[in-house]
Amino acid sequence: MASKAIDADEPQGDTMSSAMIFLLASACGLVAANLYYAQPLAGVIGAELGLSPAATGLIVTLTQIGYGLGLLFVVPLGDLVENRKLIVVTVATAVLALIAAALAPHAAPFLFAVFLVGISSVAVQMIVPFAAHLTPHAIRGRVVGTVMSGLMVGIMLARPVSSILSEFVSWRGVFLVSAVVMAILALVLYRLLPRRVPDAKLPYGALLRSMGQLARTTPILQRRSVYQSAMFGAFSLFWTTTPLYLSGPAFRLTQGEIALFALAGAAGAVAAPIAGRMADRGWTWGATLFALTAAATSFLVTHIAPEGSHLSLALLVIAAIILDFAVTTNLVLSQRAIFSLGAEVRSRLNGVFMATFFMGGAVGSALGGWAYAHGQWTGASWLGFALPVMALGFFLTERRGERRAVKLG
Repeated sequence: MASKAIDADEPQGDTMSSAMIFLLASACGLVAANLYYAQPLAGVIGAELGLSPAATGLIVTLTQIGYGLGLLFVVPLGDLVENRKLIVVTVATAVLALIAAALAPHAAPFLFAVFLVGISSVAVQMIVPFAAHLTPHAIRGRVVGTVMSGLMVGIMLARPVSSILSEFVSWRGVFLVSAVVMAILALVLYRLLPRRVPDAKLPYGALLRSMGQLARTTPILQRRSVYQSAMFGAFSLFWTTTPLYLSGPAFRLTQGEIALFALAGAAGAVAAPIAGRMADRGWTWGATLFALTAAATSFLVTHIAPEGSHLSLALLVIAAIILDFAVTTNLVLSQRAIFSLGAEVRSRLNGVFMATFFMGGAVGSALGGWAYAHGQWTGASWLGFALPVMALGFFLTERRGERRAVKLG
């Protein structure tokens, strides 16, 4: 089956097929999940491979470092290299990395393998702008939102799925199962994705240097990066500390019960297509205000009931759903805004945007762990509350011209 090529600029058709949207959303979720499979299994993996408790944290850290480097050095290739080929090669790299992790005899090759898993997982951030390229301006927000909903579902389900699956096939089996899934996905994407050849003729070095210029000279990119950095920082803080809180003396939940809690939080992913439709209608400013306010409110509701009560647990579940809904909403609004700045720079803009807010998430995780160690849930939650509040304060300084630019975009 031959794939037709599409123009590097705006698409000429009226819409993308529902089947293609579903494929891209599913691909995003499946690839993004690779970043999180190891997190609930880190203790078991570290014990088998001979890592000390302190060094076990490298499993997650090296995956994140790989992903961050991929955002900066691999994702921008979407403005230079034929997109279908780039996506398929990156997913194929994930297959090799996952197999290497599953078969690693000791710590060093395993840590190198998960570093490569992180790098290859940036295929997600090639697929999202690719979806924007395939979509006319009028419905771009809806399509990007639907694709992003797949990504968020993948992120939220990865941890509980890996915990449950490891009970049947061990942690090595989790990586092997994912490798098989990635191999099938690479074949499907190769068969079904259209080719897209970018117009950019820049050498790779110049392409990377241009990212710095885009970051310095693009106010919409700067603002949306700040908003989402704070939001993702709060998100990472919440999901770093709540498992500790739920397994602690206040609730004493088992790992299975905590996995169910994470499943409940995944309901917030329904925000993505809703946010996309709001952006298409020009409601970005109001929707952003709602998202930032909702994120701050999610931390407040956890303090309504006495700690450890059934009501407080229910409110924590509600807080998880609200926070995930708010973070997803703001993410889709932000990507819809920056993707409207030009087809020829979409991959670079997305690389800068994602790398920036990913760093915000890393900071949120680190601060959350510190705050929980010193102030338990009270300290961590108030810090989580402060992050979207600070973003809200900055958001309210937007000038009328900036609001109009986003609306027209």
